Amino acid sequence: MMKTMTRTLALIVMAAVMTGCATTNKQDPFEGYNRTMFEFNDKVDKVALKPVAKAYQTVVPSFVQTGIGNFFGNLGDVWTAVNNFLQGKFEDGALDVVRVTANSTLGVLGLFDIASDSGVPKHKEDFGQTLGSWGVPSGPFLVLPLLGPSTVRDTVALPADIYGNPWTYKEPLRWRNVGTGVRIIDGRAALLDASNLLEDAALDPYQFVRDAYLQRRRSQVYDGNPPALPHDDELEENDSNNK
Repeated sequence: MMKTMTRTLALIVMAAVMTGCATTNKQDPFEGYNRTMFEFNDKVDKVALKPVAKAYQTVVPSFVQTGIGNFFGNLGDVWTAVNNFLQGKFEDGALDVVRVTANSTLGVLGLFDIASDSGVPKHKEDFGQTLGSWGVPSGPFLVLPLLGPSTVRDTVALPADIYGNPWTYKEPLRWRNVGTGVRIIDGRAALLDASNLLEDAALDPYQFVRDAYLQRRRSQVYDGNPPALPHDDELEENDSNNK
C-alpha cells in the first residue's frame, strides 16, 4: 500500500510538471495545473463536503463535536510527539507524551482535553515540518486532489504522516473508514466560517489560499519565527533608501 501511495504522489507531481504553465512566481511554477485542481476541489467541496459539514454542525450537539475533535486531536498528538523528537525538540516531545497519557486515561480515550485544561500546551507537528527542520526545501506549491494545498516536500512526506497516524491501523476496516469520514466532516465543519470569509473577501481565492498556505507553512517549520526571505531584505533596504 505504501508503494501505491508513493507511486500515486509521484504521478501527481509529474502531472503538475507536464501541465503547469509558465509563471513569474518561482514558488508556483505549476500554476496551470494547480488552478485546475483548485477549481476541481472547490466544486467537490461545494457540491458534497460543505453541505454535509453544515448539516453536521446543525444536527450534532456542540459537546459531541468537541469530543470528536478532542479524540482525533489526541491521536494526532502521538505523531506530533514523534516529530518533535525527530526535530530534537525533546521538551516539547515529552509534553506531547504527557498530553497523550493524560487525555487517554483521565480524558476517557481523548474525548476530554484534560491536558489543555491543566496547562499542558498542544503542539502540531508533521513529517513535512520535520523535513523542513532538517533543511529540506519546501519546493514549489502543489494542490493535491481532494487534499488541497501542499508543497512538493509536504507531498513527499504525506505517506509518513498517513502511516504515522494511529487511526490508520484501526480494525475492522469499516470502523476505520467511518472514523476517517467523521474526522473529515468534523474538520470541514470547523472551517465553515473561514471558508465563507474567503469566498466573500478574496478577489482571487486561489492566490489568497496559496500565499496564506505558504506563509503559514514557513511559520510552522520555524516555530513561528521564520528568518527573513532574501526579497524581504531587499524590500527593507529599498524602503530605507526611499526615506
